[in-house]
Amino acid sequence: MTSQFRLGGDLPIDRFGFGAMRLPTNDFHGPARDPETGRAVLRRAVELGVNHIDTADFYRSGDGSVRANVLIREALHPYPDGLVIATKVGPLFGPDGLHQAGPGGLRALVEDNLTGLGLDRLDLVYLRIGTMEPPHGESLAARFEALAALREEGLIRHLGLSNIDAEHLAEARAIAPVAAVQNQFNASRRDDTDLLAACEEAGIAFAPFFPLGGGRDLADPRLAEVAARHGATVPQIGLAWLLASSPVTLAIPGTGSVAHLEENLAARAITLTDQDLADLA
Repeated sequence: MTSQFRLGGDLPIDRFGFGAMRLPTNDFHGPARDPETGRAVLRRAVELGVNHIDTADFYRSGDGSVRANVLIREALHPYPDGLVIATKVGPLFGPDGLHQAGPGGLRALVEDNLTGLGLDRLDLVYLRIGTMEPPHGESLAARFEALAALREEGLIRHLGLSNIDAEHLAEARAIAPVAAVQNQFNASRRDDTDLLAACEEAGIAFAPFFPLGGGRDLADPRLAEVAARHGATVPQIGLAWLLASSPVTLAIPGTGSVAHLEENLAARAITLTDQDLADLA
């Protein structure tokens, strides 16, 4: 399988990237992690060849003291040539829970990401809708039009969609090009196989969140059998399977540990055989 993908047709990235969600905290409401550890993870990721980092301004510790975007800027700015940083906008987290920004609120969220990351233009911005399941039947047109206008201004290079269904994808593509989709998908959760096929046909990147089930063990005994054949861990096989599932899939596992980062990245060396893939089909 090729290790490279051209995001939006013009940004070459390695298909194995890094997700920044777990750098500030293990979950959205948990205590802050040591920021120096987070910076060390980011530096090590780039040392090991990662050139695609997935983040969001709302990736922060429960008390707001540690933020993923700030860690990225502190660890890596000025950014090395070829580093692509993807972010997402839409959710608003407050004391009374989660809300969605309307079209008029998206500019401020984009500007927050620009400031936090120390950038003049964002490589990729996903419009994230809903919570953990796509909000079927809900139009995203007005919000996507607002992001497309910011793209025309030059604040965004490429647009993406997160937590969507096929109808959302078609609705957005009628407004502006979609470079990437980010939905929940992994070896134990394959509900979006048809959406992945649509992305593959259109040359759209498919970069699942929770590629390892959100930190829970991938609940499929077949993964353990294949892992034993390769002398690998189940998560490593899950990541290798994800990359083998389509030429447009991107893996963005996250962690707050250098050792875990290195373990995840070791999956790049695993080549699944035809028998492996048949067993996991």
